Amino acid sequence: MNKYLIKTIGGLINFVSYVSPNYAAYIAVFIFSKPKKGKIKDDEVPFLNTATQETVFYQNIPIATYHWIGSKETVLLVHGWESNAFRWKDLIEILQSHNYNIIAIDAPAHGNSGNNIFNVFIYSECIHAITNSFKIDIIIGHSVGATASAISLHKYHSSIKKLVSLGAPSNFAGIINNYIQMMGYSKKVSEAMNQYYLKHYGHEPDYFSAKNFLVDIQAKGLIIHDKKDRIISYRDALDISKHYKDSKLIRTTGLGHGLKNEQVYTHILEFLND
Repeated sequence: MNKYLIKTIGGLINFVSYVSPNYAAYIAVFIFSKPKKGKIKDDEVPFLNTATQETVFYQNIPIATYHWIGSKETVLLVHGWESNAFRWKDLIEILQSHNYNIIAIDAPAHGNSGNNIFNVFIYSECIHAITNSFKIDIIIGHSVGATASAISLHKYHSSIKKLVSLGAPSNFAGIINNYIQMMGYSKKVSEAMNQYYLKHYGHEPDYFSAKNFLVDIQAKGLIIHDKKDRIISYRDALDISKHYKDSKLIRTTGLGHGLKNEQVYTHILEFLND
């Protein structure tokens, strides 16, 4: 969307908030939670078809899983916003060469998974369903996928041994605030959104921060973040590292938010083999 259209939509939702703050919050949250990309492309299908595919359900949401069988520990790959399991192709091939047992998933409303909306709370519950189904040992998550993984481990005290966090945001409130500023929402809309999250997910966005969801995680952690990441600030990595006691932070430069690079994969392998 262009800036004019974004501000127009934001202005309309601000107007609605004077009549019904709850309905304005519903619309605002729906827009925020609706991915516009992330479906499987035709040229991605052949690689994904090399895996054994199975559907795991969280409530009524079908989650597509892809399984490359190996004899070593089971690694779960969790992608971020507007992506899908194919984003891990290069890393999957490397892990296969080291005989890891690999599970990749499509997030809700992405790839071949179901649902119309996506958020970190729903994602964290789906991740828990997957860890139960496949007895996961290690999670590697990118961006919001890493954050959702950490929230899942915090809530369910999972026995996951290691967690790799790539380009992850350290708090959900920061992501929402960026969205609110982009749309030009009023304070009334912002406060109504907070109440929406409290009603539907048990907490306001401020609760989902590194200081709360990382403090009691037992899994050993590896944090990799690019200094020039334009999507998620490197400051988020510093915040995660500060609160994630049993973790190591690696800074890269010039690899961007995606972190698809041999250097990154080498760090991950060393961590997994340690």
